[in-house]
Amino acid sequence: MSHDLRSRLARPDIVLAPGVYDAFSALIAEQAGFEALYLSGASIAYTRLGRSDVGLTTYTEVEDTLARITERVGLPVIVDADTGFGNALNVMRTVRGFERAGAAVIQLEDQTFPKRCGHLDGKSVVPVGEMVGKLRAALDARVSTATLVLARTDAVAVEGLEAALERAERYLEAGADALFIEALRTPEQMAAACRRFDGRAPLLANMVEGGKTPVQSAAELQRHGFRIAIFPGGTARAVAHTLQAYYGSLLAHGTTAPWRERMLDFDTLNELIGTPELMRQGNSYSG
Repeated sequence: MSHDLRSRLARPDIVLAPGVYDAFSALIAEQAGFEALYLSGASIAYTRLGRSDVGLTTYTEVEDTLARITERVGLPVIVDADTGFGNALNVMRTVRGFERAGAAVIQLEDQTFPKRCGHLDGKSVVPVGEMVGKLRAALDARVSTATLVLARTDAVAVEGLEAALERAERYLEAGADALFIEALRTPEQMAAACRRFDGRAPLLANMVEGGKTPVQSAAELQRHGFRIAIFPGGTARAVAHTLQAYYGSLLAHGTTAPWRERMLDFDTLNELIGTPELMRQGNSYSG
């Protein structure tokens, strides 16, 4: 599949992208039938560091994760690049590296550093001019216009809805290919954002279970006018819930027997990850 989402976003139906955090979760999402993936910075912090989304992950950790995913699956990946991991020069390095690693869309936000999850309190944002400069640097750094730059603003929580919409206008003027107005509080705010940019730029909706934005289905978000719907942390939350129950059962019973109907067995897991085909490929090179 082509990694160019530009033509796909020209269609009226919404792109639903689940959150992934490694090649294993990306492979399962691809097999489920999704047409795009969202590499969540928060989920990398959760799974690689066992830590919160408060700016602890680095460029190299995200780039390495992205490269492992794109080597394994063929779906386009929207990658969360946080603040670009520094100033405009850092943004240029980030964009070049993420593009080489196979990103279809690179998301940059206007928070200060260290950033934090968009649905946590206490955020702050950089001046508009600084973010515009970072976006210009990102656009200059990319090799192919098929690699989209997605501009995110976190200003709703800091400066209010109108200021956030004005920031999004400036980011669109700077050349951003798509927009992400984070942590909209109500369906009315969501509709207002969509009206403002209808027909001018694809808007992304971020669905965080228990977050600031009302969680709606992809169909509902499409009716508002959003073109991309992400459920970035839902995967990690589902896995965490499953692991809590699994480990609790194993400790209590000393065996996985009570969980056997909720697990893949050895052969089924190997089928999922393509072990038989890998073995056949390896044998084809034997003497």
